[in-house]
Amino acid sequence: MINLARRDIAHHLKSYLLTGLGLGLLIGVTLTMAGVYRGMVDDAKVLLRAVDADVWVVQQHTLGPFAEPSSVPDDLYRALAGLEGVAQTGNVAYLTMQVSHQGQSQRVMVAGFEPDKPGAPAFLVAGRPIARAHYEAVADAKTGFAVGDVVRIRRNDYTVVGLTRRMVSSGGDPMLFIPLKDAQEAQFLKDNDAIVEDRKRLEANPAVNRPGQPGVLEAVQAIQASSHKVNAVLLRLQPGADARAVADTIARWQRYTAYTRDDMEDILVAKLIATAAKQIGLFLMILAVVSAAIVAFIIYTMTLGKIKEIAVLKLIGTRDRTIAAMIMQEALGLGVIGFFVGKFAATLWAPAFPKYVLLENGDAVRALVLTLVVCALASVLAIRAALKIDPAEAIGG
Repeated sequence: MINLARRDIAHHLKSYLLTGLGLGLLIGVTLTMAGVYRGMVDDAKVLLRAVDADVWVVQQHTLGPFAEPSSVPDDLYRALAGLEGVAQTGNVAYLTMQVSHQGQSQRVMVAGFEPDKPGAPAFLVAGRPIARAHYEAVADAKTGFAVGDVVRIRRNDYTVVGLTRRMVSSGGDPMLFIPLKDAQEAQFLKDNDAIVEDRKRLEANPAVNRPGQPGVLEAVQAIQASSHKVNAVLLRLQPGADARAVADTIARWQRYTAYTRDDMEDILVAKLIATAAKQIGLFLMILAVVSAAIVAFIIYTMTLGKIKEIAVLKLIGTRDRTIAAMIMQEALGLGVIGFFVGKFAATLWAPAFPKYVLLENGDAVRALVLTLVVCALASVLAIRAALKIDPAEAIGG
């Protein structure tokens, strides 16, 4: 049996392949947008997987250090370490800022941590861990820093001694790990000019600077200049301990908010990137509609371009379903070509994106099925037009 679709495609091979290429680029953009969303979700979770903490303790009524400001005393860990089920505690401080390197500014999330405690950098791929108490750093490879580079944070210089990989903030900014004390100073301790100005305002305040209470001014100044704060305390629990029960105990008796790992994932995914996810979802829907419209227009145009050939087929007795199958096969062929071109294009240009693009095989399979369905539906308009062609067109042509 003669395959009419194959013969028609061979007759218009160049235009058919170019059409498939154009559709493939559109599908590639669709796959890339899905990969951007997957990458955002993975970025939000990668830090939680790396620090491997079971419970996050943050300031009361806040969502934690990644969603909103959180400040707790750095000696809180002593009270938490005594709770039943707690195996290890660790203070952490996070701040997003611009750091200077060789005259260039780089946006990073600076993370302060305590050695051998929750919050330390994982996935070390080069160099060594931080060994000194001050002025050493471990950087994510995405920063472009190399072992031995000197990075300036606030007023101090830090030497990069190690590199890690896939350690990014929920927003995709690469992370720079430094000792906790240095991070506390960078985040909470005021610079000299601010301290001088605060001292002048305090000295002019009669409620603070009382002659009979000489120690009040010094006490207030000491509190304002203090850096004994952290953004969160991370807890690792003993095997078999219930993270939810520990978090509820902390919230009830310690007057702090505690989140389990699942709670933190929900905050990062459902709250921080919710708006971006909706935008990407809407964009994917628009791309699907545009793809369907393009395929429908292309197949319809190709069908109208061979009215005389279809009329001849009808004149010689070709059944309608054979003609419909020819048009359907051409549409599905465009979908297959477009999908493989799009998959190759998305894989090729994904590493060039500034944000992480995660292309999952499941998304590719769903994209293939959706592409074939869209192409099949888009061919209906052309099939209807073909079936209305009068066989007399072959004679009157």
